[in-house]
Amino acid sequence: MRKLIADIAERTLAAYVTTFLGLLLADGFDLTDISALKAAAIASIPAALSVIKGAIGAVSATGPAPPGCRPATGHPADADTRQTADA
Repeated sequence: MRKLIADIAERTLAAYVTTFLGLLLADGFDLTDISALKAAAIASIPAALSVIKGAIGAVSATGPAPPGCRPATGHPADADTRQTADA
């Protein structure tokens, strides 16, 4: 469990830093402009939260996926065979 938490923390930090640096580069990398730093720092938060949300979803996922939510493998058995009212 400790290894999982360390992995999630590392991925979260990497997502935050990558997004932060990307936003700074897009803005022209002006380190003297505090408002640009604040904007980049705040705009990077959703990237970090997305990693945490994905990790929680992956860890807490139990049981089969709801109908229509399974990934397609290209196998004929994965084709949607439900009858519709139009058919």
